[in-house]
Amino acid sequence: MERGKENEGQPKGEDNKSLVSSAVLREDIVNLLDFIERLRNGSARTSLDMDQIEKLTLELMFVSAFFHLYYSFFLESCNDEMSCILNEIHDLVQSLFHPSGEDMLVNIKYYDLLENIKSYISSHSYYEPSRVTMTEDHLVELLDAILMYLQCLLKYCSALNFPSTTPFELLQNVFGNLRDFHRLKVNGCVEYETIEFVLPHLQLMALRVVNFCFTFLDCQVYKFNESDVSRVNSKLANLLVEVIPVELEVMHICCTNLKGSKSEEVGRFIKQLLEASPDILRESLIHLQEHMVNDVTPSASTCNIHVMIEFLLIILTDVLKDVIRHDKLFVLLARVRELTKEVFVLVLNLEENMNETSNANLNLLDSIELLKEDLQNDFLKDRADSSQLCFPMSDGPLFMTLLLTNLNDLVNSNAYSVSLIKEEIGQVKEDLEIIRSFFGYVEQELHRDLWTRFLDVAYEAQHGINSILARDHGLLQLIFILPDTVEKIKLVKKEVQEKIPKSSGIIVANAPNKLVERNSSSTVGKTIVGFEKETEEIIRKLTSGPAEIDVISIVGMAGLGKTTLAYRVYNDKSIVDHFDVCAWCTVDQERNEKKLLQKIFNQVIGLKEKFSADDIDDDVADKLRKRLCGQRYLIVLDDMWDTATLDELTRPFPEFQKGSRVILTSRKKEVALHGNCHSDPLYLRLLRSEESWELLEKRVFREERCPDELKDVGEKIARKCNGLPLVLDLIGGVISRKEKKEALWLEVLNNLSSFIFKDEEEVVKVIQLSYDHLSDHVKPCLVYLASYPKDEDIWMSELKDLWIGEGLVEQIEMKSTEEVVNELISSSLVIPFNNSIFKIHDLVHEFCYIKSRKEKLFDVIGGSNALSFSSGMVARGITIRYDQRLFDLDENFVVFNPEKKNPYVKHLLSLKVYDGIKDCLSYKSHLKHLRLLKSLDLYGITLTDSLLNEIGMLIHLKYLIIQTQANTLPPSFSNLCNLETLLVDHSERSYMIVSPCLWSLAKLRDVRMHGGALFNPDITVLDEDLRLENLRTLLELYFFGSEDTKDFFKRFPKLQYLSVHIAQPEDCSAEKICFPRLDVLNELEQLHVYSYCDSFRENTYGFPLSLKTLKLNGLALTSDALSRIGRLPNLQELSLEGAIIEEGNEWNMEDVTFQNLKSLTLESVKFSEWQVDAEKSFPVLEMLDISACDKLTDIPDSFGDIASLELINVWGCPQLKESIFNIKEYVKEMTGEDKLEVRVFY
Repeated sequence: MERGKENEGQPKGEDNKSLVSSAVLREDIVNLLDFIERLRNGSARTSLDMDQIEKLTLELMFVSAFFHLYYSFFLESCNDEMSCILNEIHDLVQSLFHPSGEDMLVNIKYYDLLENIKSYISSHSYYEPSRVTMTEDHLVELLDAILMYLQCLLKYCSALNFPSTTPFELLQNVFGNLRDFHRLKVNGCVEYETIEFVLPHLQLMALRVVNFCFTFLDCQVYKFNESDVSRVNSKLANLLVEVIPVELEVMHICCTNLKGSKSEEVGRFIKQLLEASPDILRESLIHLQEHMVNDVTPSASTCNIHVMIEFLLIILTDVLKDVIRHDKLFVLLARVRELTKEVFVLVLNLEENMNETSNANLNLLDSIELLKEDLQNDFLKDRADSSQLCFPMSDGPLFMTLLLTNLNDLVNSNAYSVSLIKEEIGQVKEDLEIIRSFFGYVEQELHRDLWTRFLDVAYEAQHGINSILARDHGLLQLIFILPDTVEKIKLVKKEVQEKIPKSSGIIVANAPNKLVERNSSSTVGKTIVGFEKETEEIIRKLTSGPAEIDVISIVGMAGLGKTTLAYRVYNDKSIVDHFDVCAWCTVDQERNEKKLLQKIFNQVIGLKEKFSADDIDDDVADKLRKRLCGQRYLIVLDDMWDTATLDELTRPFPEFQKGSRVILTSRKKEVALHGNCHSDPLYLRLLRSEESWELLEKRVFREERCPDELKDVGEKIARKCNGLPLVLDLIGGVISRKEKKEALWLEVLNNLSSFIFKDEEEVVKVIQLSYDHLSDHVKPCLVYLASYPKDEDIWMSELKDLWIGEGLVEQIEMKSTEEVVNELISSSLVIPFNNSIFKIHDLVHEFCYIKSRKEKLFDVIGGSNALSFSSGMVARGITIRYDQRLFDLDENFVVFNPEKKNPYVKHLLSLKVYDGIKDCLSYKSHLKHLRLLKSLDLYGITLTDSLLNEIGMLIHLKYLIIQTQANTLPPSFSNLCNLETLLVDHSERSYMIVSPCLWSLAKLRDVRMHGGALFNPDITVLDEDLRLENLRTLLELYFFGSEDTKDFFKRFPKLQYLSVHIAQPEDCSAEKICFPRLDVLNELEQLHVYSYCDSFRENTYGFPLSLKTLKLNGLALTSDALSRIGRLPNLQELSLEGAIIEEGNEWNMEDVTFQNLKSLTLESVKFSEWQVDAEKSFPVLEMLDISACDKLTDIPDSFGDIASLELINVWGCPQLKESIFNIKEYVKEMTGEDKLEVRVFY
């Protein structure tokens, strides 16, 4: 290569366009890198602060990267612009090493230099040469420069918090080996013929790495954004797939042709290469696996390749953990290296022609079996003894329920890692189910030793399977321990079958003889006895007494019935009629007073929907005060714990002479006294003996009386409960599920000691008794309720998601969830408030929390225990209640850092983060090491593209909730073959594009895209027969209404709940818009249609006859169209929003009958007159809700003739006020009862 003239002695700046010598430039590069390192480690003296030093370091690293990369590759073709830049860099370096240079840092003016470099990069494009024409000297310098650049790049990525430095490290290590290998030839240590084959590949790879370096440097011109990261990662992924085979060829040459070399340099290089090879091979295979998921179309060939990669990764992860015979280590590595090379070649061939390579794939599977045999007989040390593993928990039935559920998932899984041990998993599952069926509660006691052995081998099997799937010391498990455990289980099964008669066992231990039916009228107020005088006293204080505001406090221990008593009074008819406004607020440990005030305010204005933190109004206190002004109000503050919160909540309550009241419940006497105004606190007493028996009798026999033969023992049980209603209710739930025999009741009596209720810990024992009598499959469902904060409303819909996410109930339909809730209610372990909300008592919550920790089900992290969470056995699930003030979810947090040495993190099955904030996970945080995850909920954390890609590698996921700003989901999501529930929040940006990868997820049942997902047939072209046969829920789909998409919904034959937004294509006229065929969805029950089109051709296809709920938004409707809707035989709820009926004129409902409609909502509907015989058209209507219907002049009087009508709500329609109150008076006059409730909101 031709160089510029030497000019070291030339005065600086004499000729700004003459190029300094190559030797000086090389020295400048070294000096600049040295200075950067000293700046980073603090040894360079400077008055700059840390932020300035960090900024300067990054900028100098950028200058250095440009310097030596362009110097090495383009020096011989330098133009004047480039020469000026290189001289400016030289001057900068000289100033840094001036005797006072370190003190002059603050005075260095290099901003013009940075701008010149950026301008130069932006205006010059560089492409890989079509032919490799490079002298050896040029190649040597280029290899050195590239390696120096990669080292600098790695530091730069680390400083920038680049998403993942592992691929860069891999590239640096691989390229360093290739550079060192080439030096062997340059130094004459190997003959040219030895590397003749690999030399052209080496040159080509060097040029491709340079091309990648230019891409990265180009991205450095401006701050990295998500698109830059994706661009760099994509190019790096493809580069590694091409470079690594060259590295593997070099390894092969070293271990064959150079094995007998007497050169010390060659020997040192081979030793270095072999020591580094396990890490390089492992990282190479991990990268190849990710590359295949993202870029290679799945097929039978790719499946076998994935299985081989998984097998090799298990070996390489453990190969240096002292399990391989030392004399066989390099032989094994050679076998692994050759298989790795074969895998890379197969992938490259697949990418080039995508032809099936069946013979090669069969060879792969044969190779796995051969190597497994050799590992067992030759490579591995003596088999380990797994007998030391003992069942570490205490609740065997609970453990077995969860284990068998997980094994069933694995048997039905398509994960590549499972394929290696699917036969063993199936055998374990089958044998454990048989053994479990022999062990009822009695058998567990009679054959305790056998039961203990059974739990030990079951735990061994779980540990072995998880270790293999997590690649956590999985090699010995795969080859020795798991096969041994399978045999142990068979021996236990044989012994169980010989010793325990099958007829005495039960499949579900402790299941009740029959489920207690849930009584729809079973509310808190119905089961209370006693406290009649207290109830009357409270009602008297509420309805009479001083005109000033008064606080009625109820004080007592946990479980005494404070909330129950307040709830009874709150719902008393005399109280409801007396107060203008009523609201109930459970306080507990909530410290966000605005959130509590928002809850009260929402009830005051009649809003029932849940609200998020984003919905809290900063001025809510002032708004609440204004809303309550002039009103006689009743506010219940339930479970108050401190006086400061009480003051904050009551401050907005206006003190008018209206007789307003506050009911306060608390365990703390001082809180009640602090809130005292005119009335002294009511200290709730324990129940008397006769009241205790009355409550227990009603709980067990409902309206019937207790048989005489049970009365004596029943009264003894009641007396032993010491007057605590909670305990009586719980015990009542236990004995109500038993046969009505004295011996069984005596068994319950003998389990209660005279001191059992002296403190809360003793009450837990009674809750344990209720827990023991639950069905096995219900027990984990109860325990998981502790993942909710105390006293929080538990919504049935959320509960369904929780239990499905944890794999506790089958995701078939809502019915299974309701069955579980019914059993919990009948056991008095949860408190129903209405059909969609219930709560659990604090003591039950505490019991569940203790049980979850003890049995390693899940752990709740937050506050003081967050930072200490670093070691010890981790539960199967983790819930993180994130509070940025207390701890950070960064790369140092053990869950998100694969380098933190807590092996149990790898065995996590469930991870949920509460109250996340955008971008709170750093770029260095990872998820890919959580390989066993089945449930992942990161709602509230905006995920980067790199983390989204990592999620795509979590192949066992069944339940996923994420938040992202990506335009579409990454191709890696096609790898989530077990995914059943997917919720994506994209609401901060416009709708995302439906990713083609979703169509490969055959198990999907529930897809919810908050913010919308657009299906565009021009972008996503689908095969005609492609279907998602299992999909039940699809929400927020955006869709073009055209002939091309008319039959789109045939692809979802089992859909039950659909929310679709139909838009008009830009190039489509109104007359060509086509309503999609929805009548083909024969199982659809809920449908929400939102229209963004100017008009639709008439929907001649109609709606599915199975519909129960229908919401139409933005449609123009005729009376005929509404008549067809009325003929839907199962329709119970109809909502019309933003609709136009008969061009805004009359809605004539003559001869139209909505036979089963119970709820009708009209919001912003344009029609002026309503011609209807309501009793005929709506024979079973229960609720009418009208909002913002400005043109409607009145509500027809005939609605008063509907016997079933209970409620009319009118929002923002003052012109309707007179007609609805006329209807109310009419109903009262005709029936003699004030049974129709009407509400008017402005």
